[in-house]
Amino acid sequence: MLNRPEITLQVTRGVTRLFTNLDWCHVTEMPLRSRRRVDVMAVDAAGNIAIVEVKSDQADFHADGKWHEYLDFCDRFYFAVTPEFPRDILPDDPRCGLILADQYDAVILQDAEPSQLKAARRKSLTLKLARTAARRLSVLTDCSLDGRVLSA
Repeated sequence: MLNRPEITLQVTRGVTRLFTNLDWCHVTEMPLRSRRRVDVMAVDAAGNIAIVEVKSDQADFHADGKWHEYLDFCDRFYFAVTPEFPRDILPDDPRCGLILADQYDAVILQDAEPSQLKAARRKSLTLKLARTAARRLSVLTDCSLDGRVLSA
């Protein structure tokens, strides 16, 4: 039986593979100006922003009610869960989409009702996502422990 962090990692991996297949660029553990950190933030070629909140089990869902705060930071919001997750506990809210995921892949089971971010917030989020991704890539490509430069 997998523990909560392992399930979260596997679902997140499936979600990021889905976004890669959809040609959405994504960042995990993306910090927001509100000092919250979303599990996955992604942007498509048109600049639409999606946020995904990964839930590993029922206790995780009930212990964490901050998802409402993410709605103002995206065009689409999704919960991502395993196929075994009790989906009837998720909110019946058209603003919330649903992604089913495992460690290998994911599928959007229910699309989220799109909202429209204000232009200034979209620009701010897009820049923050780009800078966060670039900073993380820079760390990865900087140097290995033995001093060899890693390739991207």
